[in-house]
Amino acid sequence: MPNLKDIKKRIGSVESTKQITRTMEMVATAKIRRATDRIVAATPYAAAMLEVLEAVASKASGVDSPLLHTHEHIKRIVVICVVSDRGLAGGFNYNVLRAADRFIQEKAAENIACDVIVCGKKGLPYFKYRNIPVALSFRDQSADPELAQAREIASYIIEAYTTGHVDQVVVFYNHAKNVADQVVTAEQILPVDGYVFAEVGTDDEDVVYRDESAKAAAASQKRALSEARESSREVMFAERMSGDFDYEPSAAAVLESLMPSYVETRVFHALLDSAAGEQGARRKAMKSATDNATEILTTLTRVYNRARQGAITTEITEIVGGAAALEN
Repeated sequence: MPNLKDIKKRIGSVESTKQITRTMEMVATAKIRRATDRIVAATPYAAAMLEVLEAVASKASGVDSPLLHTHEHIKRIVVICVVSDRGLAGGFNYNVLRAADRFIQEKAAENIACDVIVCGKKGLPYFKYRNIPVALSFRDQSADPELAQAREIASYIIEAYTTGHVDQVVVFYNHAKNVADQVVTAEQILPVDGYVFAEVGTDDEDVVYRDESAKAAAASQKRALSEARESSREVMFAERMSGDFDYEPSAAAVLESLMPSYVETRVFHALLDSAAGEQGARRKAMKSATDNATEILTTLTRVYNRARQGAITTEITEIVGGAAALEN
């Protein structure tokens, strides 16, 4: 029969763990709103940048920007891997790292070298352990990315691409499909050819909310995020500009000057998207851990009560047996 003291000690341990996971779930839930607001605010600008580039490109002739040139032979690729600085977020980091690693191995089989830029502390040990070269690394900014980080990455990849050191740039990150689900996404940044998304993996598990208020808040955030992504172009360009425009000094010069900002915007948007997904993944993981702790507590309490009842029954039997022996 289990020892009552050991069972009670384990119940206390599980209760402490439950309190921690419940607190982390609440913190992640609070951070989701801010992260979602940032990506919602950034999406119209990213869409507007693409719209402007398309408009200027249609008027430009003889554009000779190196960022638009597709290299004939791909010999080296820069892989930007965006993960988090902290764990306890389920498969958030592993899914991205595995997708990036698979991509690198496939290119290695084709004799194509890959340099890695890691955004997030959890990615650096992964690549170092596998002897994959890391060109740049960033840490302590995954939950709250800054524009300076995106600017440094954009500057590095633009210089490497224009000098011919690399032939392609791809970013891997978790796209925040909604406040609870993330999709591992691979996006080509250079050469510039518009948004190129390729879903590497999805998570279609049903979302279970703790109460109606949390469900309503999540639904509201999901609608806001979806509306911003789907209608940002209509908001910024409700009426598509028509007619002829004069560009100074020329449309080609304007287009070339916009290219670095466009690349920077693409990188920053991926960082913000990953930050929103990180909080959603952590909230979901911590909710699952809290629910599991509740189930374990229920089981342990049942075992404890049975063991306690058995101990009491044994004591009563011994008392009755002792009394009977005295009577005889």
